[in-house]
Amino acid sequence: MINKIFKNKRNIILTILGLLILFLIFIILFYVFSLTPVDKRNDKDILFTVNDGEAISTVINNLKEEKLIKNKFTSKVYVKLHHYSAQKGTYKFSQKMSAKYIFKAINDGKTEKEDITVTFVEGKRLTNYAETISKNFDYDYDEVMNTLDDKEYVNDLINKYSFLSTDILNENIYHPLEGYLFPDTYTFYKTSSIKEIIEKMLDNTELKLNSLDNEIKASSFSIHQIITLASIVELEGAGTNDRAGIAGVFINRLNNGIALGSDVTTYYAVNKDFTSDLRVSELNSCNGYNTRNTSCVKGLPVGPIASPGLDALKAAITPSASDYLYFVADKNGKVYFSKTDAEHNNTVARLKQEGLWYTYN
Repeated sequence: MINKIFKNKRNIILTILGLLILFLIFIILFYVFSLTPVDKRNDKDILFTVNDGEAISTVINNLKEEKLIKNKFTSKVYVKLHHYSAQKGTYKFSQKMSAKYIFKAINDGKTEKEDITVTFVEGKRLTNYAETISKNFDYDYDEVMNTLDDKEYVNDLINKYSFLSTDILNENIYHPLEGYLFPDTYTFYKTSSIKEIIEKMLDNTELKLNSLDNEIKASSFSIHQIITLASIVELEGAGTNDRAGIAGVFINRLNNGIALGSDVTTYYAVNKDFTSDLRVSELNSCNGYNTRNTSCVKGLPVGPIASPGLDALKAAITPSASDYLYFVADKNGKVYFSKTDAEHNNTVARLKQEGLWYTYN
């Protein structure tokens, strides 16, 4: 009787153990199965974004909603066992990928490097470029400008790029990299850092200047002076084919000790855009940029006032030879050249009479 009872107990225990083993096997199989692809035949790309500071549990919930994983509980167990976390960014996944692959990619930050195309327009100021970067990337304007104006970073760039000189560190310059970021259409990664954006643009500047190397060596101007002159030419000759002629006038004035007298330098000097006219007080203001105030700046401004394009750079390096000392552009952008002050004044008077002249308040 005792043996029978003992035998029954042993059978019960063995049965329970057997059931436990089967349950454990089921759990293991379910765990393993839950980490396999949702659909091995579906390779359609799904862009999945992990936001900054997002908890891994939230990421798992979002993955389940996107039908990229089979089970939230087993996924949480898996990432816990592997001490995985979530790195922010945009990832490209599909249902044919296993949960193991997906969680390792998110832990390692293997983001999908999404391309973005951004155009920087010639003749625009550095502040405008900072706004463009801010609008297209996840950086605010102040963050961009602080990087552009950071003295330590600028010094690093001077050491990296031969065309950047200590001239840009002049204390009277508003922004050291003004004029040096080449205007062009670029393709960046959406996740590019501010410095990566800046240096890709500087790489392009280097490329363009290298293409003009022989002309630059033959010039009597430094690269800083060339870019400064080109930035003025870009704005004075915007929308015309007269850039080389305008550059020639400026060279003649410099050679004759005559102030450039360029309104666009005053606009920059007083931080004013071209949508409104200049005041007399602004024209007479004294700083390192205002070439209209002859007692302030006798030659070129202290630095560039915008980013010149390739045509403006070529004009500054190889200006048209002439006897012209004056030019004026009307409100439609047409340029008139003169050799004498009297001829220039007659042109201005005619433009005023025809309603094509800027009026200063």
